[in-house]
Amino acid sequence: MIKCGRPRKGDEQLSRDRLLDTAFTLFLEHGYGKLSLETLARDAHVSMRTVYSQFGGKAGLFGAVIRRCSDQFVSGLSEEHVLEHSPEQALSAFAKQFLHRVTRPDAVRIRAILIGESLRFPDLATQFYEQGPQRTLDHLAQFFARQQRAGYFNSAMEPHFLADQFLSALRSERFQKLQLGLEPTPDEAEIEVWVGRVVGLFLRGCLNGRQIK
Repeated sequence: MIKCGRPRKGDEQLSRDRLLDTAFTLFLEHGYGKLSLETLARDAHVSMRTVYSQFGGKAGLFGAVIRRCSDQFVSGLSEEHVLEHSPEQALSAFAKQFLHRVTRPDAVRIRAILIGESLRFPDLATQFYEQGPQRTLDHLAQFFARQQRAGYFNSAMEPHFLADQFLSALRSERFQKLQLGLEPTPDEAEIEVWVGRVVGLFLRGCLNGRQIK
């Protein structure tokens, strides 16, 4: 006997994950403007109604794809995780995860798609920024605010300014060259050196009278 009604919670999550996986692959392959919701729904084996009810349309689906990507490094800045590590260890762990994700070829491709199509699809730019860069900036600012309350960082500097400066130092000119295809994808050892230099320089300028080892 076939059961009707809403799918079970576990089935709903599997359907959502499958849709996000499919959307990520198809956005990379076709770009944003040329990819139809019909194709997305068909390849993910979900209904068009599911896409609209869960994400509100293609821009919302793109935003959900970006949010899931950013989940993988903002989770490392949670208060519970940070309490177990020094500021230097927490920033280094975040920076390694961040650079590993944003320098991968698929992430570079997604960003190129955004730059190429954002003027025609302003909702695309909004979803990307809010679910990716803005969300990361906000989580990092919360981290700095907690560390200021604990006395580690100079409280005269606004947390969002610290977060913005740290992310800017991480991206650097090298990230610009990577986006233009003028720099190869860094390996783990190169990211290790990259992070060590940035975190060391940043902490020497921002720690509240403390010395790092």
